[in-house]
Amino acid sequence: MASLQFLSLLLATLISALIVRIISVVVYHRRNRRNSVGFFHPYTNDGGGGERVLWCAVKAIQEESPDLECVIYTGDHDASPKSLAARAIDRFGVKLMHPPKVVHLYKRKWVEETTYPRFTMIGQSLGSVYLSWEALCKFTPLYYFDTSGYAFTYPVARLFGCKVICYTHYPTISLDMLSRVRARSSMYNNDALIAKSVFFSLCKVMYYKLFSQMYGIVGSCAHLAMVNSSWTQSHIQKLWGIPDRIKRVYPPCDTSGLQMLPLERSMEPVKIISVAQFRPEKAHPLQLEAFAAVIKSLDADLPRPKLQFVGSCRNEADDKRVQHLKDRANELKVDGDVEFHKNVTYSELVSLLGGAAAGIHSMTDEHFGICVVEYMAAGAIPIAHNSAGPKMDIVLPEDGKQTGYLAQNVQEYADAILRIIRMPESERLAMAAAARKRASWFSEQKFYEDFKAAVQLVMLNSSR
Repeated sequence: MASLQFLSLLLATLISALIVRIISVVVYHRRNRRNSVGFFHPYTNDGGGGERVLWCAVKAIQEESPDLECVIYTGDHDASPKSLAARAIDRFGVKLMHPPKVVHLYKRKWVEETTYPRFTMIGQSLGSVYLSWEALCKFTPLYYFDTSGYAFTYPVARLFGCKVICYTHYPTISLDMLSRVRARSSMYNNDALIAKSVFFSLCKVMYYKLFSQMYGIVGSCAHLAMVNSSWTQSHIQKLWGIPDRIKRVYPPCDTSGLQMLPLERSMEPVKIISVAQFRPEKAHPLQLEAFAAVIKSLDADLPRPKLQFVGSCRNEADDKRVQHLKDRANELKVDGDVEFHKNVTYSELVSLLGGAAAGIHSMTDEHFGICVVEYMAAGAIPIAHNSAGPKMDIVLPEDGKQTGYLAQNVQEYADAILRIIRMPESERLAMAAAARKRASWFSEQKFYEDFKAAVQLVMLNSSR
């Protein structure tokens, strides 16, 4: 009995000491906040639309508030101020006013998918808390800016006295995800084993409900939440419950540079481009199967088209996906008609877009779809998934004219590709011109204007 009392007293003492230590650390860093904006972006080499938003956001802050120092929290240990500034230019054509300061993070493994084979969402979310603690202890800014969607870090940043701003590309959990689990639909984020089981599906629904409640609480800690599309805005408003602090700011798309490309281009062979990171949700296999169906249905007098996969690989898992695609292309007997372009530079991407007659996109519930806008701006007719951002914001009529196609399955994608291949040149040029005009709604300049107007709400009202 005495030993149990001793252990209880020891545990209480340790917990009290830990609480005192946490409070002392927080108080110290709150007093030593810097006049700066800290951008929480652990993966500064992902090469996707999120990274473009990061560099455009840094540039916008440097232009709007030159007195504020911009700091990047990154887990890429080889990143330096000069290398990141050079990367912004080389990969995205974004020229910063001056290189940002870099704070290296060494706990990034706690937000990696591979660390959590099961309960990945909650694991990564709680891991981000630990990672943000490391970040804010190393450097405490006046404004904490999350550009990667780690909402569980917001309470930590507020604890350190920061004003919390975020640019949310997509909700960590959405009502659509919950409905799919209820319907027992198998997808990349709902294992077939769970989808087949009533019991496991019920457990996962309870898990998702609990997580969505937690996500709503932490998300509501943001002083300003910018969202990238109508679809994302709808979900975030329902989940976070802060409609007055949510602003829709369409992501920066390179429409000006791409619009300089000529609409006329060689159609022998027809090139179909697919620009996306090699991630499971991008559904590259569907595109490959649709392309194989096109080859089988192609008129004998037409040259065989080319499918060009263009994207970045973040890690070994992405490299394996590329290899699986190559193996699948070989199985479908289209390997000679499919090209893979990994980790290309910005200039190489522009060149590839300039030669494409069509651009294909197949992610279900793509929150926005920067690549779809890039297709349209470059003069490539888009074939996008009939959901979320592409359906609600992008592939809409312009001056009453069709700007592209929406599809959901292999046959619909194949039919759309065939229509473009068989389309008279005058019709293709008219649709491409309408698509290009539509793309101007999502220009980089429009992003800067809307972004600056939104952040002023927080930066000019620091007493909120």
